[in-house]
Amino acid sequence: MRIAFSLPIAIVALAAASPALAVNCKDDIAAVERRLNSVGAEQVTGKEPPGGPTASASSKALDKPPAGAPSDPATKPTKAGVEEARTLLAKAKEQDKAGQETACQDTMTKVKEKAGALP
Repeated sequence: MRIAFSLPIAIVALAAASPALAVNCKDDIAAVERRLNSVGAEQVTGKEPPGGPTASASSKALDKPPAGAPSDPATKPTKAGVEEARTLLAKAKEQDKAGQETACQDTMTKVKEKAGALP
């Protein structure tokens, strides 16, 4: 009987906390922007990002890209894809400023698809 009563309460509490567990668009933008301004993006586009390339501050970052080709050829980054990702990133920033969280997250998904797996 106690389990039947406490289970709905636990579900409601989890549902209320779930938005807090999600990554907000501003954090997502910052992370992807670092990728698009990285040395790997410079290798793909042949252009140095504005302000110079950034190094990853992550302790999990690899010293060099993994050897071999990606298992999914669609994730191979291209110059045009990185440039389009930067354009979409600007759109996502505008959506974030306007408080359009869902639209921003949808745009960020497109940004990540266009950027591909940067070295």
